[in-house]
Amino acid sequence: MSDPSSKSEKRSSSSLIDVRLKKLEELVESGIQPYTTGFKPDLSSSELKSKYGGLSEEENASDFVRLAGRVMAVRVLGKASFMRIQDVSGDFQIYLARDILGVEEYKQAKKLDIGDIVGMSGSPFKTKTGELSLAVQSFVLLTKSLRPLPEKWHGLSDVEIRYRQRYLDLIVNKSSREVVVSRSRIISYLRNFLTDRGFLEVETPMMQTIPGGATARPFETFHNALNRQLYLRVAPELYLKRLLVGGFDRVFEINRNFRNEGISTQHNPEFTMLEFYQAYSTYEDLMNLTEEMLCSLALKIMGSLRFKYGQRDVDLTPPWPRITVKESLLNHGALNSNEMEDRNAVFIKALEMGIPVNKDDSLGKLLMAIFDEVVEGTLWGPVFVHHYPVEVSPLARRNDDDPAVTDRFELYVCGREMANAFTELTDPADQRNRFEEQVRARQAGDEEAHFLDEDFLRALEYGMPPAAGEGLGIDRLVMLLTNAQSIREVILFPHMRPEKGLE
Repeated sequence: MSDPSSKSEKRSSSSLIDVRLKKLEELVESGIQPYTTGFKPDLSSSELKSKYGGLSEEENASDFVRLAGRVMAVRVLGKASFMRIQDVSGDFQIYLARDILGVEEYKQAKKLDIGDIVGMSGSPFKTKTGELSLAVQSFVLLTKSLRPLPEKWHGLSDVEIRYRQRYLDLIVNKSSREVVVSRSRIISYLRNFLTDRGFLEVETPMMQTIPGGATARPFETFHNALNRQLYLRVAPELYLKRLLVGGFDRVFEINRNFRNEGISTQHNPEFTMLEFYQAYSTYEDLMNLTEEMLCSLALKIMGSLRFKYGQRDVDLTPPWPRITVKESLLNHGALNSNEMEDRNAVFIKALEMGIPVNKDDSLGKLLMAIFDEVVEGTLWGPVFVHHYPVEVSPLARRNDDDPAVTDRFELYVCGREMANAFTELTDPADQRNRFEEQVRARQAGDEEAHFLDEDFLRALEYGMPPAAGEGLGIDRLVMLLTNAQSIREVILFPHMRPEKGLE
């Protein structure tokens, strides 16, 4: 059954649009251009407040300044009116008086609607209540708004609107604008942190002949001129490693990746990663680097290493704990030490827990299935979990003391994987064997298994220096530092199911 209130809101909105369309016609008929250009503001609202905030009550500045923005509130008081104008840096109050503007221009000013974009020229002054305002001497309509802005933002339907019509969300919700600014600051900080340490920022292909660097299902496309299948990249890893072979010791890319997977509060098919590689380093070196980088970032963005995420406290004070996958399973009581090495025992345990596993799964895959189900969500962290099974780490170097595991870690904070890193596999023969195992898994029906990349193997045969590499999820990091509970809050235009009527 449809919501009667929703139908009423639609009728009301349609009626308001009709009124605004009528105003648009009247503007055009009177010779006023409703979509003009050429107005250049002198100051933003924040600059206005910074420059003239020291005025005393009822004091007028002699300066003449020009500001522009969107009308967000209107209060008409007969011969004078107040409006709130919003720009990218905030909002400010403007004062319009008939005695200053003249009868005709004041009459036009009173016809402005909430949502209109205007340019205002006048002198700053302080009202009796002490609020810095602009006494308008002239104004120009820059853009006529035809749709009324929403007045209420609550409930599921409003959340859907916020994500689908992000432009509305940004107009109305200051917190959403703040997330955008925070995201930009976070990315800028990470970029500067790495470049200051000698890393070179590079760009690698987003359309690849072989989707490599991660176990994930790719998006497929076709290049007509080349007459070949192409894939949107799932990770830039194999291209960045080719640069290590080519002689660049420290490289990074802030990249867009694409994975043909489900949508959730933690997953979007298009997402942003920071991926970096450092020659003559190990995964342990990257643990230290990651800890230093994220702690300094938190201090820059949050002003503290301790802050709230949801209803719980997060404490990034170093040093961060480091435990192995097996230790985490033992600590959480998922398996005991005797079961840990018995493949059949682990398989039975997984079935008893209701975890979907296959009868042919290896011990390493079974251990990780239990880890994902039982342990991962409890790791409030921050904590480095290391020594992942070789079967789930096709690009990582085997551990010297235990070849069944790799020199790989994942960083967990607030029950989520934030980063994945490892000492790189530089042995081309071992890498070929791992690729071939992935090919067999793909042939058996695993759509996320890795492809075999002959050109990458050829590059390894020329020799890649010992190195370590890491992928850090930008979206999840922004979620953490802005207290966002859904990845859709930190991605400007997240993917959504088709909107009815717009398919």
